[in-house]
Amino acid sequence: MFAVYAAEPKPDDPLAALTVGERPDPEPRDGWVTVTVKAASLNMHDLWTLRGVGIKAERFPMILGCDGAGVLDDGTEVVLHSVIGDPDWSGDETLDPKRTLLTELHQGTFADKVIVPRRNALPKPAELSFAEGACMGTAWLTAYRMLFVKSGLRPGQTMLVQGASGGVSTALIQLGRAAGYRVWVTGRSAEKRAVAADLGAHQTFESGARLPERVDAVFETVGKATWSHSMKALKPGGIIVVSGSTSGPDANADLQRLFFLQLRVVGSTMGTRDELADLLRFCASANLRPKIGTEVPMDQAPAGFQAMADGETAGKIVFTR
Repeated sequence: MFAVYAAEPKPDDPLAALTVGERPDPEPRDGWVTVTVKAASLNMHDLWTLRGVGIKAERFPMILGCDGAGVLDDGTEVVLHSVIGDPDWSGDETLDPKRTLLTELHQGTFADKVIVPRRNALPKPAELSFAEGACMGTAWLTAYRMLFVKSGLRPGQTMLVQGASGGVSTALIQLGRAAGYRVWVTGRSAEKRAVAADLGAHQTFESGARLPERVDAVFETVGKATWSHSMKALKPGGIIVVSGSTSGPDANADLQRLFFLQLRVVGSTMGTRDELADLLRFCASANLRPKIGTEVPMDQAPAGFQAMADGETAGKIVFTR
């Protein structure tokens, strides 16, 4: 079958490991279902896989793609949940020490077909297209958990999103606006800030700019480049919710500010199957649609990978079949 995959790890030149070609069809397994992929979205995780981060060398070649939407053999339209846990685990699967994502142990969604545990294929709302559904499982689920499970924000409070145009950031903007928060956003360029404004941000600012007032919560996916600003932006007792560090993890902790102002820092990783089901219902009922910046046929995937590597994103990058 057709697939986009990492042939081998290339830590210093990840795009050199990207291959478009043929891979064996997935073999059926008890309790798993086969999904014919209609659309799949690109995540930063896929670039890390090309570098060999979070995956053992013996697992290559690895079909890329954490997220997707498609059709079961019986015609049911589904959205995929990419967190695959231990069948014996109970509770929040993001805390399962044996959990993996698609592309870490099991082959991913950038292919004609993918197999997943039956519970990982959720009914796709009719209101969402396949391309829109393919954005839900990582970026939008991550944003949903950060905002509604981890932050403790109340409608009317002010949230700051660091970074204006990536998949998680655009999801945070749209979800926050729909939920009644005052949404502020920083962005490196006027173009990226314009994307945020179009999605519903109440105000946008240059990266690192002094804000009109301190905020109740900051949503961090950038890390080193924005951490100091995030700490200074918070009201006493405020919270930073962190789900990534794309600019590097070695941030200045600013511990004096942390304890003196009683700030809180909370980590957040992906989300649960039940949270994804809630997110899908929320998007359908609130008429929310993910911001898709680029949609191209899957055989043109290298162009999408290059755009992500260059930071040239304005929403999600989606590949279609």
